[in-house]
Amino acid sequence: MDLLQALCEPFSYKSLELKNRFAMSPMTRYFAPDGLPTEEMAAYYRRRAEGDVGLIISEGLGIDRAASRAVTFIPNFCGDEALAGWERVLDGVHAAGARMAPQLWHVGGVPDYNFPDAEHAPLESPSGLIGPNVSGGRVMTEEDAADVVESYARAAAHAKHLGFDALEVHAAHGYLVDQFFWGETNRRGDRFGGATLRDRARFGAEIFRAMRRAVGEDFVLLMRISQWKTGYYDTKLAETPAALEEWLSPLAEAGVDIFDCSQRRFWEPEFEGSDLNLAGWAKKMVGQPTITVGSVGLDRDLFADFEQGGESGVNAASLAELVRRYERGDFDIVAIGRALLSDPSWLRKVRENRLGELTPYSAEAMKILF
Repeated sequence: MDLLQALCEPFSYKSLELKNRFAMSPMTRYFAPDGLPTEEMAAYYRRRAEGDVGLIISEGLGIDRAASRAVTFIPNFCGDEALAGWERVLDGVHAAGARMAPQLWHVGGVPDYNFPDAEHAPLESPSGLIGPNVSGGRVMTEEDAADVVESYARAAAHAKHLGFDALEVHAAHGYLVDQFFWGETNRRGDRFGGATLRDRARFGAEIFRAMRRAVGEDFVLLMRISQWKTGYYDTKLAETPAALEEWLSPLAEAGVDIFDCSQRRFWEPEFEGSDLNLAGWAKKMVGQPTITVGSVGLDRDLFADFEQGGESGVNAASLAELVRRYERGDFDIVAIGRALLSDPSWLRKVRENRLGELTPYSAEAMKILF
């Protein structure tokens, strides 16, 4: 019996056409010396495409602003050599029958928690803060913010020119764009600040307007969002559905096509009074397609893996819940992270009910590129 048959129907939106509703979630791997993608990275992405995943979303990639990366072995998405490397990655993914989107990333004022002593350019953030009264990065000027917006636009133009099928902006988990959203890290008095979520969404909206001008109306643009922040897991930018609409509506109007809604556990309700998760509420309030993600198919979340060690097995009950929510219309695409990290053929094995053949996930998989 195919446990996931319902999610194997095609997806089409603007120019993006996927053979099924499954995406590979972005996962930082630290395997890019001097920011350059390698042949080993190309093989890593190709193997997940060969495992029947419809959309491959890359790990976070630095834009052409030095402060966007906190370690030099995070990949870049700028410069002739790096872009040529990503074109080779893309060719392999396409040859395996999948589509691909690079994820653009600027860390803001956040140093890399795995490599806190790594050398990097001076970091930057909206207000010199990365948490409630926690310093991080120099305060960006309006000119800095405008330059970052144009950097995203240049990267978007590169993505379209290279033949990528879509593009995602990392605007979650407490990094730069998210730092503008959060009142604790955005205390600016200029046009990029403000007392409301709608006000603080302006920086993100400007990024998407600039990218839309660079790629045209038909090229699909995704935005990864989250309520939680790294180190501040109970944070909620939007405390109510109305606040969520206030936050996301100006972003959709600016050009976001699909919201990639990151939760630690996809099955948890976002607000009281409903079992809808973040992706379900985003779709309900804004009307745009959404992606759900968060411990899909596993029996515990990422942080439990790090704290407890050992292995995470497949959770068939959570897969049934995933399908139930999809058939109800809560979201359009499912992103899988750690399960695909440990087993490139995870999707195919689950669909064929070969659960006993799955390679369980363990935190050690984060340290290996295979």
